[in-house]
Amino acid sequence: MFSMMCAARDLDQDEALQLRRQGVILPLEQFIEQALGRYPGSKLLEAELEEKHDVLVYEIELLTSDHVVRELKFDASDCRLLEDKEDD
Repeated sequence: MFSMMCAARDLDQDEALQLRRQGVILPLEQFIEQALGRYPGSKLLEAELEEKHDVLVYEIELLTSDHVVRELKFDASDCRLLEDKEDD
């Protein structure tokens, strides 16, 4: 149980910038645009870079125009949408 709770790690701005400069991850703006494109009229609530099971993931939270909070997860290295769900 404990290992599952520690499976994700938030990366700070410095780590994200370094990974971006090294070409390991794509720019956050690209993912925000993609997420907002899926839900026209939505507003960005939060965006963060996490490491889960050795995969770098951008987690983006949106408030849609019909007032639903959605959480989208993208592979930070190639823009693949990994998950799109309604957030509790």
